[in-house]
Parts: sequence; C-alpha cells; structure tokens
Amino acid sequence: MTKPASPQFATPAPRGLCTDCGVSRMADPSACGKACQFIKPDYPAAEAAIHGRPAQSDGDEQFFGVTQAMYRAALIPARDGAQWTGLTTRFAERLLETGAVDAVLTMVPDDADKWRPRPAIITKAADMKHARGMRMGYAPLLALLEPAHAAGHRKIAVIGIPCQIYALRALEADLGFERIYVIGTPCSDNTTTENFHSFLARLTDAPETVTYLEFRADYHVELRFTDGTQRLIPFLKLPLSDLPADFFPTTCRTCVDYTNRLADITVGYMAGEGDQWLIVRNDRGAEMLASLGDEVTLAPPGSRGKRAGSVKGFVENTRLAAGGLPLRRMPSWLRGIMGWLMPRIGPRGVEFARARVEMKAAETILHLRREEPAKIKNMVPKHIWNLARPYGLTPEPDEQVKED
Repeated sequence: MTKPASPQFATPAPRGLCTDCGVSRMADPSACGKACQFIKPDYPAAEAAIHGRPAQSDGDEQFFGVTQAMYRAALIPARDGAQWTGLTTRFAERLLETGAVDAVLTMVPDDADKWRPRPAIITKAADMKHARGMRMGYAPLLALLEPAHAAGHRKIAVIGIPCQIYALRALEADLGFERIYVIGTPCSDNTTTENFHSFLARLTDAPETVTYLEFRADYHVELRFTDGTQRLIPFLKLPLSDLPADFFPTTCRTCVDYTNRLADITVGYMAGEGDQWLIVRNDRGAEMLASLGDEVTLAPPGSRGKRAGSVKGFVENTRLAAGGLPLRRMPSWLRGIMGWLMPRIGPRGVEFARARVEMKAAETILHLRREEPAKIKNMVPKHIWNLARPYGLTPEPDEQVKED
C-alpha cells in the first residue's frame, strides 16, 4: 500500500526554544521571528482576526479559548486504525470529497518507524486513512506550505498541533492561499520518537508489538498489541518519575496553548469521557462539522468531580521538579488504591479538561522561571497567568509586560 509522498526539506536553521514546526525550513527562515509561539505570542489579536473576537476572560473560554459550541462526539462507525473514532481525519477526508480543498497537510507514519511522524500532502480522500492514529515526535509540517502552493493547491486544510497552528496563523495572510481550513488537536508533552520508544520499553517487555497507546480520560493509559490484546495502566503506576530530566523538552513543558485556540475546530479527548471532545470555534469549524451530517453523534459534554486538589498536588510536584529536587513518590501500596479511586472521585469530563489546562499553565510558569526566566515577560500570555493565579502563581514585577 503506497503512502502519500513527502517532499524533501531544507536543513532547519538553529533555534532556541523550537519544536521544528517547519517555518525555519522554508525559503525565509527569518519568518520564525514573526511566527513563533515561543517568542511573543499575541492570542487576543490572533483570536480576533481568526474568530472575530478574543476569548472571554471568564467562564470556560478562559480555559479553552473562543468557543461557538462544545460537544462530546463520536463518529459512527468508528474507523479502523483511528486513535479514537476517526473524526480528525474524517473532517479532512470530507473536505477533499466535497472539493472544499485541493490538499490536506498532515502527518503519516514514517516508512521505517510507525511511531515517527512524517509530513505529507494528501490530495485524495481515500488516502486520508494513512493519517489515522497517533505518532510521537517532531516533524516540520509547515515546510509543506511552499511545495503545496508550488503544486497549484490554493484551497487547503491543515491538521496540526498548537505550536504549528500558531505559526500558520501568523503567516496565513502572506501565504497566497485562497482558503485554509484548520483542524487542530490539543497537545502536551511531546518528545522525540527515540524517547518515546524508551518509554514504551518501560511499559512492556515487547514494545515492538504495541500498535496503540493513548492517555485516556479515565486516568489510564491504554496499550493494544499485535495479538489483539489490550492492557490498561493507571496513570499513578506509570514510570514517569524514572524518565530522564530531558525526556520532555522545555518547549513542551512551557506550552501556553494546550487546546489549540487558533484552530477552526479542535478535536481532542479530555472532556469526551471515552468519546471525542469537539470545540467548534468559528463558522468554518461549524461548516466542517455540519458536513458530516448524521455520521457523527453529538451530546453535551459532562462534568463531574472537583479539580482543585489534583491541580494543587501537581503544582507542588512540579515545583520540586523545576527546582531540581526529587519528585514525591506515592508508596507502592497506595498507588493501587488511588488508581482505583481516581476514575471514580477525580475530575471528569469538562472538569478534567479544566484541570489539565490549569496544570499546563502552572507548569509553564514554573519551568520558565528555572530554565528561561528572561522569556517569561513576553512568552507567557495573560490567560496563562489568570489560570495559574488560584494556585499562588502570580507574575513578579519583571515578568509581565506593562499595559498602557
């Protein structure tokens, strides 16, 4: 089965905080100065340009960004090989089927390593099946923009993670495309493909037989294997404290946009409670959802439990980690009990999603203070400070740009 081809890219220009979104591999790598999320992001201006208004500073928009509608959703039937039910790739597939776009810029698995992402331009709806599933690592998605334009594609869709989509939006007006649909996925804690392989090896004696891995909203990691078996591992039993200090790079520990605030539609799992979680952000996102008709079931997302205790514990552990001190480890006998309790008493649904966003906000501030303190003033947006404030994290005088 032939996979979509991927163009060859230039060697990236060296950068500091960088996830290799692909801009540094384009004809003008200096565009990074305008496009990079890790320099001086301006989310209110970007949201106003893309969605027609900035996110509200209260309610759920302070957590998740501009929201036209939010759903718990599932594609019926679920697609084979999909990470969840297949909504992300189905949106793009439908855009190609209807002629709304000429091409989709996305990731497919590398030929030599199924876990390594490889950027690809897909022009046939039937080929979207190659993009199903999760991959771990960095890949220069936006380097596809120039070859896609050179090939004559003027209406495109892009499936990307937040740091890629922020850069895309910053450059969008100058790219020469007639229309760009943006399907975003939430992102956190990416790492290199090599590091991911070492993580798999800590979870099973046969990592080469793992076909699927997912962090689920029920506080378990799900593994599936080539023989059809499945294994669930409670979060509390994961060997995270055994990972090397540089397993997650500074970029992914200082993410200021967990929920892909600049996408037309965000497709995730955190508030899905076993299904998928959709945030429709603007009319273009609503158009994509409407195009699926009765292929997708929609329901209001649920919300249960209380997040404060979980977030406070995470913040304290992150303070220790950011200060170079050993993490507090739960006694082994207690992990099993807590692993049973958390899916029953911990935050679930939208409350689970709020907890994760607050955790990422606190993590961003604590790690930047230790590793890149000079960047805090320009790199941490106001919405991150607002999310972290209930947990005692407020800006020092030199950590926030003075407002006029």
